Amino acid sequence: MKKAAALLTLCFLYFCLGASAQEKPADTIPPFKKYPKLPAFNMLELDSTTIFNTFNIPEGRPTILMFFSPDCDHCQMVTDSITKHLDEMKGVQIYMLTIMSIPETKKFAEKLHLERYKNIRLFKDQDFFFPRFYKASYVPYIVVYDKHKKLVEAYEGGAKISELIHAVSGK
Repeated sequence: MKKAAALLTLCFLYFCLGASAQEKPADTIPPFKKYPKLPAFNMLELDSTTIFNTFNIPEGRPTILMFFSPDCDHCQMVTDSITKHLDEMKGVQIYMLTIMSIPETKKFAEKLHLERYKNIRLFKDQDFFFPRFYKASYVPYIVVYDKHKKLVEAYEGGAKISELIHAVSGK
């Protein structure tokens, strides 16, 4: 009887300890904070055939990744503000990504005359990399990397233009 009670106690402890080991809190640190170097991932050009990989973004210039939606008014306002202040963000390269359709994205670009700006490129994130890696729940979601492709700052829901200017200037 004592052996059965001891065996039952051991089984109970084994299951309790095993259950508590499985109840560890979920990893809440988003991947971009664990790996602060600009990740390599594919983006589809608006020609719908050319793939661009972020690995090919050259070092030497600050980089902004902006996750947006073409039908988002706030995204339009932030984009408009960025284009009006590009002279204050000299040398920055801006990559705008969306998961929306290419025709919608082209309309967005045409409406804001983004073809005028050689340092702004638009893409479709067909693999949904950005929302997973950056845990982006809202648009616009802006991530700034320095000239060495190291994370400077991330802004969920947009950023004030003064914050972006400060982030890309390295000051």
